[in-house]
Amino acid sequence: LALAPSHYVSVTGDLSVLAEPVGYLEGRPLNAGEESYYDLPGKSHLEESLYQHCVRAIEHGLQRGSHGLPLMGTGDWNDGMNRVGHLGQGESVWLGFFSFDVLQQFAITAQLHGDPVFAQRCTQQAAMLQASLEEHAWDGSWYRRAWFDNGQVLGSANNDECRIDSISQSWSVLSGAASPTRRRTAMASFEQHLVRPDTGAVLLLDPPFDTGSLEPGYIKGYVPGVRENGGQYTHAAVWAGMAFAELGDNVRAWRLLNMINPAGHAVAKRLETYKVEPYVMAADVYGTPPHAGRGGWTWYTGSAGWTYRFIVESLLGVRRVGTALHIVPLLAQGWPGYTLRYRYGATHYHIHVRPGTSTAASITLDGELLGNDALELLDDGTEHQVVVTCPVKAQQPETPGWDRTVEADLER
Repeated sequence: LALAPSHYVSVTGDLSVLAEPVGYLEGRPLNAGEESYYDLPGKSHLEESLYQHCVRAIEHGLQRGSHGLPLMGTGDWNDGMNRVGHLGQGESVWLGFFSFDVLQQFAITAQLHGDPVFAQRCTQQAAMLQASLEEHAWDGSWYRRAWFDNGQVLGSANNDECRIDSISQSWSVLSGAASPTRRRTAMASFEQHLVRPDTGAVLLLDPPFDTGSLEPGYIKGYVPGVRENGGQYTHAAVWAGMAFAELGDNVRAWRLLNMINPAGHAVAKRLETYKVEPYVMAADVYGTPPHAGRGGWTWYTGSAGWTYRFIVESLLGVRRVGTALHIVPLLAQGWPGYTLRYRYGATHYHIHVRPGTSTAASITLDGELLGNDALELLDDGTEHQVVVTCPVKAQQPETPGWDRTVEADLER
């Protein structure tokens, strides 16, 4: 809950949303041994501001386990892992990285809202969480995924199944919590173990759950290589692309976009395998034979929104903070740039982004060089011409094993 208002406030500068009154739903607590129940909730008489809702959500999420990480409960982002922490002791490494990001962002929101005490609490909790992640979550070449209630680790090289999970690696980068060396090592391990260029799939975890002793929950009920059980779960694949972009790795970031993009499967030799619409995001792509590369559930995935942000923010580099528009692109190899039409109120900005030879970016507005690294938006009802010249990122070295034929098909 706290992530969306923080992002909204950062982009728009509109603090009034935090004071909006919002009610609560009301239902009975779970009974002992009860994982969930179905009922029609009532409406509570309690009504508080959206800000207070966020504070309550964060406070509830500060519960920690023996490694100082968030409790997993009956699932974090991956609700298929509903038996990892159902007894109240299991911990989630991914949720640790995600919570670190939420705490860091909401500390700024709280400060803007005039609540320095809670801002400081968020900052302190984030620092403690970061220390716990670095002390306990690193497995040697990547970050672990979780601990079961009984202390068994998940997402470790010592596991027979689910030795590595995608989202712990990508969010170690996206959250900013991991050290530079570890985040690069983690993403190199992700690429080595989870990217399948031959089938165009970016796997969530590997190996899938099947006949092993681990009982993570209903995820194990899926056929190995399908949906969360070792297939591509597109949400996570997009996050991995965003992580490579955050590292400044334009080759791998664009390569993952080409693999995720459903249009990349429209070439004849891929479509017979993919079998679903090449013009809409698929929630998942199967990861193992005999159906490796086959698309799963289409028209039903939040990954479409994340893909939009991946393209616009991470790759085209367009990010707005209040009235400042930052444009720091990660251009694809061979691109001459791009043109962006941006409307701010009744004002239209025609923005031309071009690669340059300088190590620093420059922005000109209607022919005049600006002295800062962002375009200050002004709604004056006229049209403006903007030219952004950006430094070209150094190309990353190729990784052995990429199928160049498949990659060429995807890029076409």
